Amino acid sequence: MKLIIQIPCLNEAETLEIALNDLPKQIDGIDEIEYLIINDGSTDDTVQVARNWGVHHVVTFKKNKGLARGFMAGLDACLRAGADIIVNTDADNQYNGADIEKIVRPILEGKADIVIGERPIDDTEHFSPLKKKLQHLGSWTVRVASKSDIPDAPSGFRAYSREAAMRLNVVNEYTYTLETIVQAGHEKMAMTSVPIRTNAELRSSRLFNSMFGYVKKSMVTIIRSFLMYKPLRFFGGIGTVLFMIGLVLGIRYLVFMFTGDAGGHVQSLILASTLLMMGTMTIIIGLQADIIAANRKILEDVQYHVRKIDYDLAVKQAKKDKKKDQKKDKQ
Repeated sequence: MKLIIQIPCLNEAETLEIALNDLPKQIDGIDEIEYLIINDGSTDDTVQVARNWGVHHVVTFKKNKGLARGFMAGLDACLRAGADIIVNTDADNQYNGADIEKIVRPILEGKADIVIGERPIDDTEHFSPLKKKLQHLGSWTVRVASKSDIPDAPSGFRAYSREAAMRLNVVNEYTYTLETIVQAGHEKMAMTSVPIRTNAELRSSRLFNSMFGYVKKSMVTIIRSFLMYKPLRFFGGIGTVLFMIGLVLGIRYLVFMFTGDAGGHVQSLILASTLLMMGTMTIIIGLQADIIAANRKILEDVQYHVRKIDYDLAVKQAKKDKKKDQKKDKQ
C-alpha cells in the first residue's frame, strides 16, 4: 500500500520545511510513503527547499495556474507514481500532519474512498466571526447541492483512494474543494469526514483577497457544479415557477374575461403569456442540458477507463525501470 502526500506550493520557501517536518514517516497499514509538491509558478526557493528536504516528486508550472489546476496535476503525478492513497495538505502547515493517519484510516479499512478533515472552525482563533459564519454557510450549501453530510466543505486536508482520484474532474480554476464534493455526492462515491486539528497561522490565506471575493467565487463554483450534475432540477425548478406564475395570471385573466371585466387587464394577459413562454423555454433548456449531462457522464466513464489503462501502464513501466536500475547496481 503506497501513500503519496501532495502539497500545492506558491512561494512557500519560508513555511514549506515546517510543513514537511510535520508529515508522518510511517503509518500502520502503509508500506511506503512518498511526498510530492506542486510548484505553481513559484519565484522563490520553494523547489530547492523541497529537494533539499528529500521530496520524491516535483510537479512544476512555469506560470501560476491556480489551486484547482495544481491539484489535478498533482493527482495525475501521484497516480502515475503508483499511489494507492493520495493525501492533499497545505504548505503553510495549517493542518496537523499527525492527523494524516486519521484521514487515511477509513480508506485503509475499506469504509470510504474520500475522507475530508473537519477543522474546529468555531475554535480556530485566527478565523474572524464573519469567516466562521461564511464557512458554515458554504458547507451547508455544498451539503444541499451534493446531498452529502460533509461538515467542512472548504477543508483542503483530505485523502483519496486511487479509484476515487481516477474519477475526479475539476473544471473551475478557483478551487477543487467544493466542486469535488458536489461531484462525489452525485456520483455516490463513499465519502466521509473525520475531526482534525489545526496549527497556528504562519501566514494569511492566499486563496482570496477579500471575504466578498471568497463568497462570490465559492457561490459561482457551487452553482456551476450543480448545473453540471443536476441541470434538469435547476432549470426545471426555475421554469416551473415561471410557468405556474404565468398560469395563475392567465387563469385570473380568464375569470375577468368570463365576468365581462377583461378590458382593463390586458397587461395581465401579456405578462401571463410572457411568463408561460419563459417557463416553457427554461424547462426545454433543462431537458437539453440533462441530455448533455448524460453524454458527459458517458464521457467520464470512458475517461476513467482510459486513465486506468494509462496509469496502470505507467506504474508497470516504472517497476520495470526500477528492476533494471537494481540489476545495473548489482553488476
